[in-house]
Amino acid sequence: MSRKTTRLEDIAKLAGVSIATASRALNDSPAVNARTKQLIWKLAREHDYPFRRSMPAGPIGAEATIALVVPRPQGREGRLSDPFFLELLAGVGEAARERGCDLVISHLSPATYEDLSAALTTSRAEGVIFLGQSTLHAAFNRLVETEARFVVWGAELPDQAYCSIGSDNINGGRRATAHLARLGRRRIVFLGDLDPPESMQRHRGYQEALIAQGLGVEPELIVDAHFEVESAEASIESLIRRGVDFDGVVCASDQIALGAVRGLLHAGRSVPGDVSVIGFDNVPFSRYSRPALSTIAQDTMKAGRLMVSKLIDHGGTAAGRSERVPTDLIVRESCGG
Repeated sequence: MSRKTTRLEDIAKLAGVSIATASRALNDSPAVNARTKQLIWKLAREHDYPFRRSMPAGPIGAEATIALVVPRPQGREGRLSDPFFLELLAGVGEAARERGCDLVISHLSPATYEDLSAALTTSRAEGVIFLGQSTLHAAFNRLVETEARFVVWGAELPDQAYCSIGSDNINGGRRATAHLARLGRRRIVFLGDLDPPESMQRHRGYQEALIAQGLGVEPELIVDAHFEVESAEASIESLIRRGVDFDGVVCASDQIALGAVRGLLHAGRSVPGDVSVIGFDNVPFSRYSRPALSTIAQDTMKAGRLMVSKLIDHGGTAAGRSERVPTDLIVRESCGG
């Protein structure tokens, strides 16, 4: 059916409901259950029925609406209070504003394929940005077979069918570690949670740099820490109590790096005199901490523009190929040079 010939009656017939029910569903009435809304909204999109016109207009007449959905937490994902995700949210928001789009932050926190499907098919938005993959890689691969109006912030994984935008984590981890090695550091800790794909890739870069610099990969120097200051501080203090010798720390995030510095200073170690520390993210506090954190910068503004353009420029079709945003080494006080 064309846009000119599709009528509300046609949508109702295809869905097997009354015209009144179809109208209520398209207006997001609480009188219609979620499953029925999901079906009717999907049919409306597929048959190019202009159902957004029957809904309340936005306050500024946006060209389009993008929904931002955060999957159930894994590692740092799911925490909008994380300074890096606030930066990423700002990047998406600025890009949406440049394109004349509204940005809606959803209350949903999907944990299954069914949750992801509902987030798309019951949304009035032209597209959805999922902020992180969590453990849903297989579910996203399944989802893209029937729903193309989404893009994911996160690492590119093996056999990935959906579009993701993320940083070059491997090269970032490699550059951070190589920089400390060039400063003469020989026993370099990797501090971070290895479960999230991004952190796992940063760890891979760390290992590659150690090997390239002729340094061994030592299991005792790979230390677990969640993406929280307190967790990283406790991990560093535990290393020191156990008598593990180290002179450098590559951290999976700036929050982790801040915790590492706190743990070292509390133990009487100087930074960078005794131990060099480098983070990952380049969030605003990294330049104002004492000592100011050396870090690997992620370009959140470019990431935001890429994710928004993938949704808007593909007009409801597949969002296109995945892309990696370059990372950059920012040298400040905490690594000593």
